[in-house]
Amino acid sequence: MIQDIYPEHLENSYRDILPGEKDRVLTFDHGKVAVRHEEEQLIFPTYGELAEVPCVYAFTIADHLYFLALDDVDAPGYARYSLQELRALKLNGNQDIFAVYTGFHLWKWDRDNRFCGACGHALEYVHDERAKCCPVCKNRVYPRINPAVIVGVINGEKLLLTKYKTGFRHNALVAGFTEIGETAEQTVEREVMEEVGLHVKNIRYYKSQPWGIAADLLMGFYCEVDGDDHILRDDHELGYAEWVTREDIVLQPSDYSLTNEMMKRFKEGKIKADS
Repeated sequence: MIQDIYPEHLENSYRDILPGEKDRVLTFDHGKVAVRHEEEQLIFPTYGELAEVPCVYAFTIADHLYFLALDDVDAPGYARYSLQELRALKLNGNQDIFAVYTGFHLWKWDRDNRFCGACGHALEYVHDERAKCCPVCKNRVYPRINPAVIVGVINGEKLLLTKYKTGFRHNALVAGFTEIGETAEQTVEREVMEEVGLHVKNIRYYKSQPWGIAADLLMGFYCEVDGDDHILRDDHELGYAEWVTREDIVLQPSDYSLTNEMMKRFKEGKIKADS
């Protein structure tokens, strides 16, 4: 999956430091990132190229320090780079794409929190933690993380596959955000009922995944259909929802997502019904 970058790892502890000339700068503009491809790797702008573009420390991967640019792409140093859609990036390894997705998470938080939601004054970065603070009312704002579930619903030797009505066109699983006052397991029950009209049982946790492109923390669960397996598809959200046998499951074109890994494990016979 996208976060599987071993033997490297993400060091996300906050550091109040200034960038060096060779440190990498993540720059986003309308959901695109400034990069270039070179020998099947992503090359990021460095701070030394960008004529002191204002930025803040983001994280470290493999001894490479990444900073988040706080201005749009208009410095002369960006001439060697192009703005590319995040989902269109093609890489052999996941380290660079993981950096892009995680940086995008921080960029969207910064963009969406320019002003205090309590009193309306401009927010400022603080120097003791990753947060922004209102200088007037002292309200602190932290990066938002949205908990959501991915659900593999099993019916004997079949798995429930879905496709969104708009947007992502490949096979997916039932998914949805956790609402107020409910556990992740209750989210599984509710989302399955809302999207496909099924009761489920034997809900069991599989694995989690950070998904920075939507500021999500995805939690994967498997479960079994409980009783009637007739699908009542939510036509507003889904364009497709069917029971599919293991051998007929078509996986997504990349191995980045928790959804794809869960479909793949079922397809390979590594996940079986628990009833």
